[in-house]
Amino acid sequence: MDSVSGNLVEGVAAQAKKALENMGHILEAAGASYKNVVKTTVLLADMKDFGTVNDVYRTFFTENFPARAAYQVAALPRGGLVEIEAVAVIGNIIDEKPASL
Repeated sequence: MDSVSGNLVEGVAAQAKKALENMGHILEAAGASYKNVVKTTVLLADMKDFGTVNDVYRTFFTENFPARAAYQVAALPRGGLVEIEAVAVIGNIIDEKPASL
């Protein structure tokens, strides 16, 4: 969805790109980047679009890929073709000190 107009962009590739760009703006506002993303969920109106979405996805996540699940759903809001949810972590998530025995 275009964050200025609130309208969906046309086509699954353009919607995936816009979703990931919007994600980047949210991550940046939180002091994070795509490298902080540990899990994504991709919701598709048609699983046949997975390859197209994956091609776009790989331009944003280029190394240390986050865990990912992808599902075909009956419908997305406003007739969307793809929705991408992400979980990001800022800071260490593992206590690097060994536990006392």
